Amino acid sequence: MKAKIIYASQTGNTQEIVDVLKENLQDLNVEVDASECTVSSAAEFLNADLCIVATYTYGYGDLPDEIVPLFEELQGLDLSGKVFGTIGSGDMSYDDAYCKSVDDFAQVLLEAGAIKGAESVKIEFTPEGDDYQKIQEFAKELVAHIT
Repeated sequence: MKAKIIYASQTGNTQEIVDVLKENLQDLNVEVDASECTVSSAAEFLNADLCIVATYTYGYGDLPDEIVPLFEELQGLDLSGKVFGTIGSGDMSYDDAYCKSVDDFAQVLLEAGAIKGAESVKIEFTPEGDDYQKIQEFAKELVAHIT
């Protein structure tokens, strides 16, 4: 089973989430390829069983500039039958815009025909405490949708 993770991380928080997720998936015998969105293409999801987007939210609910091209590419891609998950970091002080980019990517992946393999995971800033358990459960749910 192969997973492709494409991520955006400005401060390193989302990168840390990706590192934890990657380790959890590898523990479940998943081959994982993770890359930053600036060197990735949405078409890379075509060769994966699991398609994962990890992102932060910029400002008050905006997609980070560097991940907008990926978002736009997904709008024209057919991911029918692929399983996806979205995960990311944010700041709860933004209330209803907290981790909005995570939700935006979940929506565009659904519109591309992919199947939601797990509820999105939203982490305030960097993983700590029970966030590690949330990431582990996220990985398990995604893998369970494939096997």
